[in-house]
Amino acid sequence: MPGRAERALASVRTPVPWWLPIPAVLGGLFVVVPVVAMVGRVDWGSFGALVTSPASLTALGLSLGTAAAATGIALVLGYPLAVLFARSTSRWVGVARALVLLPLVLPPVVGGLALLAAFGRLGVVGAFLDAHGLRIAFTTTAVVIAQTFVAMPFLVSSIEGALRVGGDRFERVAATLGAGPTRTFLTVTTPRVLPGILSGLVLCFARALGEFGATLTFAGSLQGVTRTLPLEIYLQREIDPDTAVALALVLVVVALVVIGASAVRSRAVVA
Repeated sequence: MPGRAERALASVRTPVPWWLPIPAVLGGLFVVVPVVAMVGRVDWGSFGALVTSPASLTALGLSLGTAAAATGIALVLGYPLAVLFARSTSRWVGVARALVLLPLVLPPVVGGLALLAAFGRLGVVGAFLDAHGLRIAFTTTAVVIAQTFVAMPFLVSSIEGALRVGGDRFERVAATLGAGPTRTFLTVTTPRVLPGILSGLVLCFARALGEFGATLTFAGSLQGVTRTLPLEIYLQREIDPDTAVALALVLVVVALVVIGASAVRSRAVVA
C-alpha cells in the first residue's frame, strides 16, 4: 500500500494558479524582447568581419581568459566561505556574510574605487607591493581582481543556499563513523553540493565575463592588456555602433553557451 500511494502521489502534477502564466510570460518577454531587438539591428553582411577584427578577437580572448581565472580564484576562496557561512553558529557570521556579499548591491564603479584604495599605488596594500616592484592597478592582474571581487558573491550565495537546503545530516553520520573533517568535506559535503557549485561557477563566470564598471575604474582600458570585451563594446558604441552591436551579440552567445552547457551538466550530476 505505501508503495502504491507513493506512486499515485508522484503521478499528480503540482497545481498552478490559472493566472500565473500571465506575469510569467510578461517576465519572459521583458528579457527576450530586448535581445531579439538587438539581433535585428545586427549588420549580418559584415558581421564576420566586425567580430573577427584584431581588436575584437583580442578583447574576447582577454575576457575569456580573465573570467576563467577569476572564476577559479573565486572557487578556491569562495567555497570555504560558503561552507563556513552555512555551518557556523557564530553570531558574527551574519556580519561577515553581509561584508562578503556587499559587491552584489555595490555599484561597480564604487567597487573599482574600493579596489584602487586597497591595491592602487597609494593604496593600503598597493603601496607596499609597489615599493617591492609589484604594480597591480591598470594591469591584466587588476582585471582578474576586479572580476573576482564582483563575481565571487554569486558563487558564495549559490553554494551556501545549496548547503543550507541539503542540511548536514550526512556529514554528522560520517563523523560518527570515524571520518575526519577533511575526509567528510571532500567525500560527503562536496559531492552532495556539486550541483550548487556548478550553478555558482556559471553565475560567477557570466558575471566576470560581463564586468565593466569596476574593471574600467581599477584596470583602465588598455588594448591587449585590460580592454575586455565589455570595454571594447563601450568604446565601439561611440565610434562604430555596428561593431558594438555585433560584439554585444557575441557576448550574449557566449553567455548562452555557458549557461546551456551548465544546465546539461547539472542535470547529469543530479541524475
